[in-house]
Amino acid sequence: MIAIVDYGVGNLFSLKSSFGVIGAEVQVTGDGEVIRSSEKIILPGVGAFEDAIAKLRKTGLDKVILEEVEKGKPLLGICLGMQMLFQKSYEYGEHEGLGLIEGSIKPIAPIIEEGLKVPHIGWNALVFPKEKEKSILYRYVKGGEFVYFVHSYAGVGCSDTVSATAEYGGSLTASVEKENVYGTQFHPEKSGEVGLKILKAFCEL
Repeated sequence: MIAIVDYGVGNLFSLKSSFGVIGAEVQVTGDGEVIRSSEKIILPGVGAFEDAIAKLRKTGLDKVILEEVEKGKPLLGICLGMQMLFQKSYEYGEHEGLGLIEGSIKPIAPIIEEGLKVPHIGWNALVFPKEKEKSILYRYVKGGEFVYFVHSYAGVGCSDTVSATAEYGGSLTASVEKENVYGTQFHPEKSGEVGLKILKAFCEL
């Protein structure tokens, strides 16, 4: 069973539905014991970093997630969930993340070409670093296939863990990976067949 962490942030219906399409057993839960009994963990998130990380810590589920990751359980952070994996975020101040991925979350505006819209909303092609072996998350996906983004901030200072980038007037971190910790800035559950392939690969870890 895969636990989708419910800490009061975001609509989890589309994510649960996507796993249903590929026949995976998932449970949306805010119960630490259910998360501990799961085989894998999904950390979703939408909205502002400060609010989301505060709600996660208030539930105590941040500690549960860190303990389970330490044991080797696969964790996938999606969108804001990925951003919370980082050490810090500079979204309206400076905020501590979970510290599972080195680097920080910063505005994309200084990175992209002037005049491009922020937030970055839309479909962009995945680019895989040539010097790295392709992530197992992308075992069914080819470079150049499109996924769906909605974000104003992105991971920086994380070159050692970047598993894919996307071009939007500049190179933006699309996904990260470190051992059993994975993160996608894009939404697999909103990325059609490509997203389902990525979720399928996560289920097979």
